[in-house]
Amino acid sequence: MDFLETTEIQILGVAVALIAVVAAAAYFLSSKKPKGCLDPENFKEFKLVKRTQLSHNVAKFRFELPTPTSVLGLPIGQHISCRGKDSQGEDVIKPYTPTTLDSDVGYFELVIKMYPQGRMSHHFREMRVGDYMSVKGPKGRFRYQPGQVRAFGMLAGGSGITPMFQVARAILENPKDKTKVHLIYANVTFEDILLKEELDGLATNYPDLLQNLLCAKSAS
Repeated sequence: MDFLETTEIQILGVAVALIAVVAAAAYFLSSKKPKGCLDPENFKEFKLVKRTQLSHNVAKFRFELPTPTSVLGLPIGQHISCRGKDSQGEDVIKPYTPTTLDSDVGYFELVIKMYPQGRMSHHFREMRVGDYMSVKGPKGRFRYQPGQVRAFGMLAGGSGITPMFQVARAILENPKDKTKVHLIYANVTFEDILLKEELDGLATNYPDLLQNLLCAKSAS
């Protein structure tokens, strides 16, 4: 084997090795979970881009993330802290659980029930498209892991459905998670049921995994 042939073999070997390294790096980057937009120590501003009134005192707020492919980065089972102003102009901070997951890229949504005397309710009531919300997180001790339990029993009332909905949706939309979800959701009236359309959709799409009971004291 002469010098030229040996050199060609060495160059070919280096090229193959380089291709393998590039392919491995590309796979790693593509499979790596995107970095979330939240900061657990500092409030960050997110722009309100859509507000949908669901009833006289309930609205869905959609907030824009920095890029169309950004994710909020909130672990399942945890929540965020929102900061706003009450009717007296004083700062108020309250925890909320988004109804969106990291599979919803570019935005996150909050479904908010606004109470007449609620301090943070005042802030949401006054929010208009183009306004900004101060958000910090993740917050909370609980973090759900797929397959953590065989069955998940949930009991919720009123606006307390949002953290339950977050976990239930994450379980049901993960084809590898076979956890069964049992949900009892109580309200004063039928009109008070939040996320009813979404819950009905989950029950229809995943009848073997979700059993939900939506109940109210009266229908008026």
